[in-house]
Amino acid sequence: MELFSRTWAALRAAVDALPGAEFAKPSGCRGWLVRDLVCHLVIDAQDVLITLVTPASTAVTHDAVSYWAVGSALPSGDDPLDALVVRLAAAYEDPALLKFHLGDVGSAAGRAAGLADPGMRVSTQDMVLTAGDYLSAYVLEWTLHHLDLVAHVPSAAGPPSAGPARSRLMLEKIAGTAFPESFSDEDVLLVATGRRAPAEAETAALGDLAVRLPFVLG
Repeated sequence: MELFSRTWAALRAAVDALPGAEFAKPSGCRGWLVRDLVCHLVIDAQDVLITLVTPASTAVTHDAVSYWAVGSALPSGDDPLDALVVRLAAAYEDPALLKFHLGDVGSAAGRAAGLADPGMRVSTQDMVLTAGDYLSAYVLEWTLHHLDLVAHVPSAAGPPSAGPARSRLMLEKIAGTAFPESFSDEDVLLVATGRRAPAEAETAALGDLAVRLPFVLG
């Protein structure tokens, strides 16, 4: 719960500090500019708010790891929701408006998470999780998108180190194996999810795991 708050606050602060011109730069998400990524974060914040006020009375079906669906095909931009995000982001025109909306909805999501009972069962996408597991899953979401935000904006502050460290452990559980110790936490997240191709030495270090990449999370 605490790490959810830290990673989310850091991501929102990094967005808030961005000069307007940086919103037109590419992000680490294939086919998305920084403004598209920030618009997606607004939708993420809405999802958090919706889920935390959608209690479930049935048994838990998923945890922070099994919450994630894993594919192997990188985004093509053809997905209707991905395309909608691009259109919504363009409609803001002024990056200041997008910053304001993320600050408004994002801070509300942060407050809701802070007030949530970790053991409360919530429902989302036909899954039932505890609120604690649901918010833990989002640590990986926030961390990956923080790396996406700074991918082509090196002046922006990166995620707090605890975010990549926890996210690496989660990704290793999703993959069912550990990544080489020679990989930094951020390198694991970028290479494993297909955000960058492994270098030759990294491919060699990955061994048989290299042929299983990428792990595309959804």
